[in-house]
Amino acid sequence: MACGARDRFRRRLVYRLLNSGSPPSYANGRVTFELDLAPGATWHTCCHYLLDRGEAVRAPRRGCQHDGVASEDALQDRWLSGATKVTSTNEDVYRVYRRSVDDMGALRLYDHDFGPDLWIPAAGVPWYVALFGRDALIASLQNAIVQPALARGALKKLAELQATERDDRRDAEPGKIPHEVRSGELAHFHLIPHTPYYGTADATPLYLIALHEAWRWLGDDTLLREHRETALRCLEWIDQSGDLDGDGFQEYRTRSPQGYENMGWKDASDAVVYPDGRQVPAPKALCELQGYVFDAWLRMAEVFDALGEPERAVALRGKARGLRAAFEDRFWCEDLGFYAFALDPEKQPVRTIASNVGHCLWSGIASPERAARVVQRFFEPDLWSGWGIRTLSARNPAYNPFSYQRGSVWPHDNGIIALGFKRYGFTAEAARVARDISEAASSFMYYRLPELYAGVERRPGTFPVLYKQANVPQAWAAGSVFHLLQAILGLRGDAPRGRLYVDPELPRWLPEITLHGLAIGEARVDLRFWRDGDCSRWTASIREGAISVHQEAWHPWET
Repeated sequence: MACGARDRFRRRLVYRLLNSGSPPSYANGRVTFELDLAPGATWHTCCHYLLDRGEAVRAPRRGCQHDGVASEDALQDRWLSGATKVTSTNEDVYRVYRRSVDDMGALRLYDHDFGPDLWIPAAGVPWYVALFGRDALIASLQNAIVQPALARGALKKLAELQATERDDRRDAEPGKIPHEVRSGELAHFHLIPHTPYYGTADATPLYLIALHEAWRWLGDDTLLREHRETALRCLEWIDQSGDLDGDGFQEYRTRSPQGYENMGWKDASDAVVYPDGRQVPAPKALCELQGYVFDAWLRMAEVFDALGEPERAVALRGKARGLRAAFEDRFWCEDLGFYAFALDPEKQPVRTIASNVGHCLWSGIASPERAARVVQRFFEPDLWSGWGIRTLSARNPAYNPFSYQRGSVWPHDNGIIALGFKRYGFTAEAARVARDISEAASSFMYYRLPELYAGVERRPGTFPVLYKQANVPQAWAAGSVFHLLQAILGLRGDAPRGRLYVDPELPRWLPEITLHGLAIGEARVDLRFWRDGDCSRWTASIREGAISVHQEAWHPWET
């Protein structure tokens, strides 16, 4: 038994052995058993962990089979039974998909459950077993083709935690969606600001994106009405607090003594650098933040049309047009054939080659005329490792393939970039990224994608190298394979209109794949895709409900 207590804070861990086949012994921090097994004999013990939080004790959900108790976790079984199934002739794709579905269900945060089907995944194990706003929202987006209802829990919980007042210590501002919630000793005594902490510049627009995407897959207008006020507060935060200097761009800067230097998804303190490797000071206007807001405004315009508020929709589309024009003017670097990583405090472009620009393709803010040059640049050897796209160009003096975000490869980042390639019609390039990540997964134990791995160059006989402190499993790493499949198959939901769109282009390494029980609105559909020569074919079989399936290419936003 391990105990910890201080004032009103108490934690205790009880380690209990049940039904042991021989008596246990304990010495020097170890539990040992003496075994004397005859040929064909068996030995058994059960190890239970009881977590005492003072106000409640959490016992194992699984009993010991020797007591006749079923070992299955009913909630995990419920998750797996409702998830889209995949079969494929490509064993790597099948295995990484199956593992990712299992891990997503296993990361369930029971303390935040609203019900059996209204829950949120932890960000990752072992470091991030907590609610993270950005992670929960991106995982919700990834799971649209697996379990679209996953978004309900994140939207509801994050709405409850949306900031209502300014609190500089926690970087909170009215309307802001939280970054992270902690409940340990440091948080209990307010020694850290994570109660919750609001140091993220992207969770607020991502909330709007996830709300719209969930509606498109679930077809539930009550979801929009339930979160309308939350969405309005998000939009207000974007206009007022997200734009620090009123120039129309999103910037960030911490006010907390314990706050994060960086508030994009690359939130390591050393992640945002100039081309010469120097750190970029705050405030910083990251390129992807502008894309997220552009995307959020256009999605919310469609939402307000559905809610019967056309004036709001017209205004948002006008703002999106203005942001796209300003973005092209200030972020495009003609000599690089790439968009700037960010604008610095002097509003000068940070001309660093980084993976963040791929998120601008995903959001649709990038000019279609310039997309080809951007995509081509991603496959130059300084960005493309062969195991995926690096976070930072290997030509940058700050590059380190073993760093957290200055040259490593993040599967979720690659999934988003692949969706961006697909959106602009670069289907072969999207499939190339998908193959990198799926083959990398086959090198890791149980086909479990880690949070990140090293950006070392792929060569014959080599394998991807795990980042030494990576979360494994991690929610958005597990979900990256869902985005990669969505990019290859061109899947888009439009449940409010009773439609599902596909636009498949299967690469040679994925000649056939079938999705079983894909949920869209109240319907379930089986989709089979296969290569026929150089063409990709598909058929749809409706299991239940009513839905029509159409082939339609995915385009950048039209404003």
